[in-house]
Amino acid sequence: MRTRSTLTEVVFLLPQGLRLLDLAGPTEVYRTAAAHGLPYRVSFVADEPDPVTAEGLVVRAGATLPPLSPSDLVFVTGTVTTGTLDALRLHHEGGGTVVGVDAGVDALGRAGLLDGRRCTTHHDLRRDLAKRYPAATVVEDVLHVVDSRVATAGTGCGVDLALRLIALAHGASTAARIARAMVVYPRRNGDEQADSVPLRYRGHVDDLAHRLQDLVEARFTERLRLIDMSRELGFSERTLTRHFRRATGLTPLRYQQLLRAERAELLIGRGATVDAAARAVGLTDARALRALRV
Repeated sequence: MRTRSTLTEVVFLLPQGLRLLDLAGPTEVYRTAAAHGLPYRVSFVADEPDPVTAEGLVVRAGATLPPLSPSDLVFVTGTVTTGTLDALRLHHEGGGTVVGVDAGVDALGRAGLLDGRRCTTHHDLRRDLAKRYPAATVVEDVLHVVDSRVATAGTGCGVDLALRLIALAHGASTAARIARAMVVYPRRNGDEQADSVPLRYRGHVDDLAHRLQDLVEARFTERLRLIDMSRELGFSERTLTRHFRRATGLTPLRYQQLLRAERAELLIGRGATVDAAARAVGLTDARALRALRV
């Protein structure tokens, strides 16, 4: 049996009127992770007894935060009291991670945890969030942001953010295994735009193709050989290519090229030269990049 010292506590703060989607998604990620042997324990705390969700369900929760260690996470899904804001601030100052989902991002702002950091929320709330907290950088057109142990996401992106946090703690392959167990797709990263290459080609349920995509996405700036990937995944080159084509309509090489081109475009949009962007994604020069963009 695990002791408290080996467990990571994942505490969800439940306000009145919380949305079930903001709670159920990330909760299931950590429950699934625990079922697969990862050291997580989920608990629930509410400022008021028996909060009622936006959908009209009554939720039972504890009344006080448990003792927290730096490895623990606290999820905020809406408005909380001043005392709870102080607790969030102290937890972060002590090395812990705080997570805001949808309206919970505003609570992190009230606690002073967004100042000097990148953050995001639901697209309808981003402009107001930027006005309320001018010292924060509110990022447009992303699903979630993780910045200095402060993680934020909008409605419907709590699953993606929880999987991202697991990937940061345990590796991308572990997060992918949890996603597969939940039958969650596509797997979405915070820096990806709403119509990014990984999102566009993840709308399938072929596990082998997902595993190959995980591998290519993790190493797309490197020289990838199909024979090496086939050995790593334990399948023949022909089998890999067949599964990948059937699931995505692409070859693995073309998928890598699209990833490189998209990342280079992002870097150029942020001020990089074409040559620098090409080298950053593993290409020799701007000419090689232009060939991918044709």
